Amino acid sequence: MCRIFDPSLLSHWLRLGVLCISIVNLHGCTAMKNGLERSGFVASPVAKEIEPHRFPVAKGDGVIGQLAVIRLEEGDTLPDIARHFSLGVNAISAANPGVDVWVPEVGERILLPLSFILPEARRKGIVINLATMRLFQFKWDGESTVVSTYPIGVGTKERPTPRGQMHVERKAIQPIWHVPASIAEDHRKKGDPLPEAVPPGPQNPLGECALYLSKSGYLIHGTNKPASIGLKATNGCIRLYPENVKTLYNETPVNTPVVIVNQPYLIGQRDGILYLEAHTPLEGSDTRELEKIYAKLRKIEKRSAFQLDWEKVGMVQAEARGIPVPIFDMSQGTVMEAAKTIEIEHPDRVYGRPQIPELKMDAWYVLAADVSDEIEALRIAAIINHQGPQIPARVLSRSSGNSYRVIAGPFTDISAAKDAAKRLKIDLDIDGILIEPVEKI
Repeated sequence: MCRIFDPSLLSHWLRLGVLCISIVNLHGCTAMKNGLERSGFVASPVAKEIEPHRFPVAKGDGVIGQLAVIRLEEGDTLPDIARHFSLGVNAISAANPGVDVWVPEVGERILLPLSFILPEARRKGIVINLATMRLFQFKWDGESTVVSTYPIGVGTKERPTPRGQMHVERKAIQPIWHVPASIAEDHRKKGDPLPEAVPPGPQNPLGECALYLSKSGYLIHGTNKPASIGLKATNGCIRLYPENVKTLYNETPVNTPVVIVNQPYLIGQRDGILYLEAHTPLEGSDTRELEKIYAKLRKIEKRSAFQLDWEKVGMVQAEARGIPVPIFDMSQGTVMEAAKTIEIEHPDRVYGRPQIPELKMDAWYVLAADVSDEIEALRIAAIINHQGPQIPARVLSRSSGNSYRVIAGPFTDISAAKDAAKRLKIDLDIDGILIEPVEKI
């Protein structure tokens, strides 16, 4: 239940404040101050790197990882930084409200939400929390429980990922995608007919590895659209970054139990500190899940004989930034003020950042946009570059300086250029214009 083309991605990006094609503030909707600054996060001296995946879990603890900050450099996009640090676009966007996802300001300090509250479930096998869009894999190393965690893409509102208990039934490397009839019909209506089966390769939406669940038709798999990790963009399957699914595949035997839950509000303790983490709930689950978490907090308050700061609890719930916020020191009975963070050096190479080939005079291109604002052009080019498989795109300015053209390519022949134009139309509703090689004009 996984499609090749995802026109729904555009609506997700719009809701995240990502595209903003018709914007009033041309600096990417940054009217609000950087969420990092206004939340009072204070970083320690700069560290070289941070562990994003694997953490030991002490008995009784429910919080793992460490919040961090990084200073952006020229050419950075939030999806690129998210992938490098194994975060979804939802997580990094929610943690940094008001920051332009595609064209952030150079030098801006970004919060990396690399601390997580574990979902309330048995710590065995794989636990997936749809509300946080993260997968947790629990293992016993002989001395303690170790958890590995990865960001995921999940099902849309129309085709949601199922919840409940299941297990890994079988695994496959280089899987063939047998197109479900419902998805084939969707693509046929769009003028994009699919074959009955898609072989391994760049057009296969399952990526290089797949774990087939006992609930028929649902998989945990890789993707050829890494920018969709952290979005509700699948037909019910669970997507991982290509690099993450390989690790999960190798470390997950057949018959591993899998539990899928929906927990937008999470409570956890570490070192005697009580944390609350809030995410935007899935459709239709807000009131019920909120009542559950408030009931748990009232029990904790009654048991500890200390009064919680309910105003702060409400603020964390309303902001829904997906960050574990310390709300109470259980040992001293005091309200906690702010989370600790560390500052991370900017990597020399951002893993997975799309590479753009050099211009070639004898190649074909597609004119994707011609606009008067440079920021708008850069944003469109970034979105095109993050399609999967990648469609390389760049911004060229006219000599007059009042027009910016987004050019996709180079392509080796007219057939490849036409295929790219077709994908631009299907994925992003962009009507591209073919540009012949210079020598042919």
